[in-house]
Amino acid sequence: MCQHHPQCPSADAPDRDAACLIAFHPEQGWGLLCNGVVLFDDSGELMPDGRSIPARASLGCAA
Repeated sequence: MCQHHPQCPSADAPDRDAACLIAFHPEQGWGLLCNGVVLFDDSGELMPDGRSIPARASLGCAA
């Protein structure tokens, strides 16, 4: 799917979030990477095969 050189990480790679952003809709809270992964503002992900990856827990501030 990726046409970049060097090629971006695949959707199955551990560093898949490092792929290039090809569509960004901040008003809707999501962006599409060139490897087919949809990233959401809460850090959740939708994989090209339809699987969802839950949002990572934020560490927050220990006040």
